[in-house]
Amino acid sequence: MIIRKSLALVGAITVGMVGYAAPASAQATRTWVSGVGDDVNPCSRTAPCKTFAGAISKTATGGEIDVLDPGGFGTISITKHMVIDGRPFMSSMLAANVNGVLVNGAGVIVTLRNLTINGAGNAPNNINGNGIRIIQAGTVNIDNVVIENFSGTIPQGRGVAIETATANVKVRVANSDIFNVNGIGIHSNPSAGSVILVVDNTKISGGNLSGIQLRQLTTATIHNSSMTGSATGAGLTLELTSATAHVSNSLLANNAFGIFNGSGGTPTTRIFNSVITGNTTAGLNIPSGSVISYGNNAIRGNAGNEAPTGAATGTQ
Repeated sequence: MIIRKSLALVGAITVGMVGYAAPASAQATRTWVSGVGDDVNPCSRTAPCKTFAGAISKTATGGEIDVLDPGGFGTISITKHMVIDGRPFMSSMLAANVNGVLVNGAGVIVTLRNLTINGAGNAPNNINGNGIRIIQAGTVNIDNVVIENFSGTIPQGRGVAIETATANVKVRVANSDIFNVNGIGIHSNPSAGSVILVVDNTKISGGNLSGIQLRQLTTATIHNSSMTGSATGAGLTLELTSATAHVSNSLLANNAFGIFNGSGGTPTTRIFNSVITGNTTAGLNIPSGSVISYGNNAIRGNAGNEAPTGAATGTQ
């Protein structure tokens, strides 16, 4: 009798276990990718994934994806709070005819650090050829990122494209290098709301249309940076009334124009302790709005106009 009762109890336990569903694996705060990883892995330190896209679904909101060794980790779409850090490697993302990184989450805080985003050279008809495209966000930090070779034609390539529609979106580009983009290095054109853009210690070269273009609803601080080699455009372009730029300790050289201020509305540019030289059409082109100098800039050696708007404003 005792034996029969024991067997019945074991059977009941077994049936219960068969009907039990184990909980889904929780997302990890930190995940890992490797050039020899596999996206079927849990993206742990000892079983890394192969791509950023494979890791992001296994990374908790506010978590971080790190890199174990060099590799090409693919493009990614980000819709939640996230850090992607390629340290200690300049981890690569090959983005032929697509966005390297798409940020599209309302209010998200995203950090992209120690990455190389390559648009694959002169790929024709690069319809979505942006290194980083920001549609929705709260704050995007871009630190020590190389963006190169976005040379498509529909539209012309952009290194960083900001196309948001909410207030007080903050974008910071620091310690970075943007070059060989067929169109614009950094393009801010929010359809509504406002953008606060900070560009610090960053080199932008070879964008045919402009190194930095602020179309509207953007206040930019540009410090210790260079905008050079825009063959048909300007180192810095401002358009429409609601664009404002503060430029300090920076170089705008060997473009068609050093600064192009206007062509719509009355944008304002203020320049402090900067060098504008070697521009083949004009140092300053001011169809509308104003370019205000603090009287300590070197605006020399350009083919045309080098005069700011009105008298120089002294420092205090």
